Amino acid sequence: MKMWSGRFAEQNAKEVDIFNNSLHFDKVLYKYDIKGSIAHVKMLSKQGIITKEDEIKLVEALENLMKDIDEGKVTFNEEYEDIHMAVESILTDRIGDSAKRIHTCRSRNDQVALDMKMYVKAEIMEVMGLVKNLIFTLLEIAKDNTKTIMPGYTHMQRAQTVTFAHHLCAYVEMFRRDMDRLKDAYKRTNVMPLGAGALACSTFDIDRDYVASLLDFDSITLNSLDTVSDRDYVIELLDDLAIIMMHLSRFNEEIIYWASDEFKFITVSDKYSTGSSMMPQKKNPDVAELIRGKTGRVYGNLMAMLTVMKGLPLAYNKDMQEDKESTFDSVDTVKQCLSIFTGMIDTITVNKDVLKDACVNSFMNATDVAEYLVKKGCPFRDAHFVVGNLVGKCVRENKFLQDLTLDEFREQNELFEDDIYEVLHVTTGINKKNMTASPKEDIVKKYIEKILDEIK
Repeated sequence: MKMWSGRFAEQNAKEVDIFNNSLHFDKVLYKYDIKGSIAHVKMLSKQGIITKEDEIKLVEALENLMKDIDEGKVTFNEEYEDIHMAVESILTDRIGDSAKRIHTCRSRNDQVALDMKMYVKAEIMEVMGLVKNLIFTLLEIAKDNTKTIMPGYTHMQRAQTVTFAHHLCAYVEMFRRDMDRLKDAYKRTNVMPLGAGALACSTFDIDRDYVASLLDFDSITLNSLDTVSDRDYVIELLDDLAIIMMHLSRFNEEIIYWASDEFKFITVSDKYSTGSSMMPQKKNPDVAELIRGKTGRVYGNLMAMLTVMKGLPLAYNKDMQEDKESTFDSVDTVKQCLSIFTGMIDTITVNKDVLKDACVNSFMNATDVAEYLVKKGCPFRDAHFVVGNLVGKCVRENKFLQDLTLDEFREQNELFEDDIYEVLHVTTGINKKNMTASPKEDIVKKYIEKILDEIK
């Protein structure tokens, strides 16, 4: 018999029970459900709503149940609708009538909101820890590559010379923004919902601030209708996770082509590569490809949750049960991807000579040549045109700018002098002055030190 069945003359059809049941996935929340129930019981006792004797009995039973579930001693009956009913039913079987008092002054509507907020808070902290570890790993690799020059790209065309350290630190900036977003999401999640009841609170004199203090929430929600119908914090987390996956996917896209025979910029460790069932020579970047692929899955979970919520009237609706599987899946996916990507990137080999050759055999010094002319008094648009002509000449003659004679330079513009060959050196572009965001070695080193100090 279901705990809410008093109003019903007939039992649910079997297929309805199966369709309605969420225990197979929301049992993940058991720790939060039990911790929330313990705080609720203590508040009920403090307010004189239940006796001290009932409090002691219930808290002890809840703590024992938590321990038994942790140790795998509890089998959840498939007849339980959800984790909330499972906990209450098991307690009733164990201690009798005292357990029937546990749901006083609360509804499953505010109870599940509490469980989900506690879950989201905990998972935000875990994801932040993994992002922080990735940032640290990237900075450690960058420290060893502040002099490693490589091509910087726009439109997937070689553009200007940067360093491998500077390139990695671009992703550090992305993941730092991810950390900031997660911190903001935590702040908005850290508001305690229990006490809103089904939608309009309770007639009892409850102490919500006391429950919030027991469960380490900063404050309490202020509108009961919003409290039980709010899933903004879930959507915000899913959005933050989707952005993290977008950043990981972009990074893995580069890992995939950097590791290819066409680039050979890096070598991915055998530990993070796989082979072909048919072609013996293959070494496939399957880890990077899987992370790139799982990004779509996390995007889908975000869109699913936005779609679930878009047309719901106040207050709680059963549609909102669909928040859990998508959230659990995204959290697990992102944590796994962050962990395995950090391991992979930490074991790559940077092929420095290949990266340098790619810089030498290119026209990435063209912008520096144009700026050279501007410094000599040539208008930028004229300088741009002159250097464009020089590049065209080199392409036709299978040369690079550094292969041209001074006479060939002066044929295009008489402002060229012998010092043009200093500008043509491939490292010139990373030795800029007074550029706080430039790939200049000392600036990158200061940046790395600054961020390392921040995350320690």
